[in-house]
Amino acid sequence: MEFTFYKYQGTGNDFVIIDNREAFFPKKHTELVAKICDRRFGVGADGLLLLENHPSADFRMVYYNSDGNLSSMCGNGGRCISHFAKFLGIISEKTTFEAVDGMHEATVKKDWVSLKMNNVEKVSVSEKHTFLNTGSPHHVEMVSKLQDFDVFTNGRTIRNKTYGKEGANVNFVEQNDSAVFSVRTYERGVEDETLSCGTGVTAVALAMFETGKTSENIVILKTPGGQLQVRFEKVGSSYKNVYLEGPAIQVFKGIWK
Repeated sequence: MEFTFYKYQGTGNDFVIIDNREAFFPKKHTELVAKICDRRFGVGADGLLLLENHPSADFRMVYYNSDGNLSSMCGNGGRCISHFAKFLGIISEKTTFEAVDGMHEATVKKDWVSLKMNNVEKVSVSEKHTFLNTGSPHHVEMVSKLQDFDVFTNGRTIRNKTYGKEGANVNFVEQNDSAVFSVRTYERGVEDETLSCGTGVTAVALAMFETGKTSENIVILKTPGGQLQVRFEKVGSSYKNVYLEGPAIQVFKGIWK
């Protein structure tokens, strides 16, 4: 089977994106998705995205982790596929699309994409970490000397031992300024550290506000792959109008044979 694909990255979180509006892609072929995402034997990516037709929204986003399995919401993937929709001419600047966790809105201005995330109703604060779901489940933990921290070993341990088979993404955080935080993330499904995680930095921003580490509702998150911004409003115990903002870049176009 031969088809065209596009490679995208959002702060180093990289994806293969396919225009599947004609529904040709074999969506249950787990091995094919994993092979495409393989960095040595395929294109190489943290995940694969399908852009599909939707009866009322601009499009539907289907997201697979690099292990080939369908996954929960991917924030950077949502930003990249919005950019791709503009590239295809499906949208001009604003879009509404459906992902696995429901409807999302996004605005695309050149290579800068602002993506509205779902409301977060519950943030669980423990002594050493915070847990919340921003479309994907996230463990948020403060550490010192983040640059030298063993994210892979510690992230894998927490992902498996604390959260079991289903797992969770694990974010390690260090504060740089009043509303600036460095973040490194171990992602389930990728089973490794990624250069950036959109739902992860969203979780970190809300967790830092919830625990009093910042009093500002616009938070800068520095990841190994680049810088993202999260803004939000807290209404009662809930977080609403949550936006993940940052660059989305089309890297290249190719043909899979």
